[in-house]
Amino acid sequence: MLDKIKSKIFGKGKKQKSAYQRQVIPRDQHSVSRTLISDPAKKVLNRLNKAGFEAYLVGGGVRDILLDGHPKDFDVATNATPEEVRDLFRNSRMIGRRFRIVHVLFGREVIEVTTFRGNATEADSDDDDERRSNEHGLLLRDNVYGTMEEDALRRDFTINALYYSMEDFSVIDFTGGAADLRARRLSLIGDPETRYREDPVRMLRAIRFAAKLDFSLAPETEAPIRELAPLLTHIPPARLFDEVLKLFSAGYGATTYDLLQAYGLFAPLFPATAVAIEHGEPDGVIRRALENTDRRINQGKSVTPYFMYAALIWPALQAEWKRRQNQGEAAQPALHAAIARVIGQQVQATAIPRRFSGPMKEIWELQMRLPRRNGKRAFATLEHPRFRAAYDFLLVREAAGEDTEGLGQWWTDFQNADDRGRENMLSELGPAGPRNRRRKRRKKPQSKD
Repeated sequence: MLDKIKSKIFGKGKKQKSAYQRQVIPRDQHSVSRTLISDPAKKVLNRLNKAGFEAYLVGGGVRDILLDGHPKDFDVATNATPEEVRDLFRNSRMIGRRFRIVHVLFGREVIEVTTFRGNATEADSDDDDERRSNEHGLLLRDNVYGTMEEDALRRDFTINALYYSMEDFSVIDFTGGAADLRARRLSLIGDPETRYREDPVRMLRAIRFAAKLDFSLAPETEAPIRELAPLLTHIPPARLFDEVLKLFSAGYGATTYDLLQAYGLFAPLFPATAVAIEHGEPDGVIRRALENTDRRINQGKSVTPYFMYAALIWPALQAEWKRRQNQGEAAQPALHAAIARVIGQQVQATAIPRRFSGPMKEIWELQMRLPRRNGKRAFATLEHPRFRAAYDFLLVREAAGEDTEGLGQWWTDFQNADDRGRENMLSELGPAGPRNRRRKRRKKPQSKD
């Protein structure tokens, strides 16, 4: 059965790597310490072991500790089925359809427990209800369980296929992940084209890990990416929205953006923006916004997805707004129509929940209101619930080189001024201009009897 799995993963007729063999790294030869593992994760591992199951810490938790980092979460792999895991932990829930997993809940901490994955014996059969793929090779369902080695070969990257045992404190490596960690190299397990076709999101994961860990992509891992990038269009938009947040919300957004562009992966995610940039729209707002986002994340501050998306789609909005105005539409109606069009285009690639698309529209619309400061307009704009985000976006635009005639500094001073200072600033702008008054209806002359 293992030969079948290797055939599926490595590709039929392809040479298998000799490095893919079990290696046990004893306690005195690695840096994983129990003190760096959370108490909930240790409880899950110990309870599964005491119940007679194999259970190992796996994935990012092991990887990050070996890199002298501090993992944010911990995942467990076991030979217990999801039903058996759920029976052992009352504080758990089963999730997933494509592959069932169990979340064990300890307050805010969630330990994700997965059963060792494998391939069904009849994996090549279209009648296999547990493992299905579409005509592009994309896996639609994969609820097939296997052994620990099968599970290792089914994982994506070698550095994520390292297993830590609480029983003898060893690290088990089937794929050469420890060597790749030392070389700071990202290597896909198996035949890259097969694995990318199986799940095109792996291409995005490759970019995310390369940016986050400052790793290089192994030559065979990066080779097919540009050709297979269009496969991302077959991924549901809702899933890609989540992946975009992961890509740009990890504190390495600027580097991630450059890598996505270099490998042709940005266009499937933001097609209208990619076209606009290709036709000459600058991407400075995107770069500045991502740099600011990275800075905030690294300072422990929160970031808002709608601000990020407002920047990522800004070149597409600018191109569409200019096009409409060049066709004779007035600025404000053209802006509203452009907003509707670019959002409509974007949600076909990556879904944008309404709780984010609404504020994003307001940020864009306020860019047109910010220059209009005469009379009471400045006070009304200042009180708008989305003013602060729009003001920050204005500063990003200026930092990116857009000429706003000093508007950012004016709004900075206006916010810091007292009432008298604000009145003086408004008086310096000049008169508000004539108000639009309704025409009075002419009274019909009364007929004289």
